[in-house]
Amino acid sequence: MGTQWRIGVRGVSGLDYNCLPWLMTLYGVDDEASAFSDIRVMESAALKIIHSK
Repeated sequence: MGTQWRIGVRGVSGLDYNCLPWLMTLYGVDDEASAFSDIRVMESAALKIIHSK
């Protein structure tokens, strides 16, 4: 997902989740709900760092 950032006029706004189901299948993720929750936590932390500059 590192290459899936959405960027607008105000900079990075979040991840583009469109490819997430395909990636979960590709990597054999069994608990998709838990993985999605973890990704959202990491996304939130990254956005705080990105926008703190």
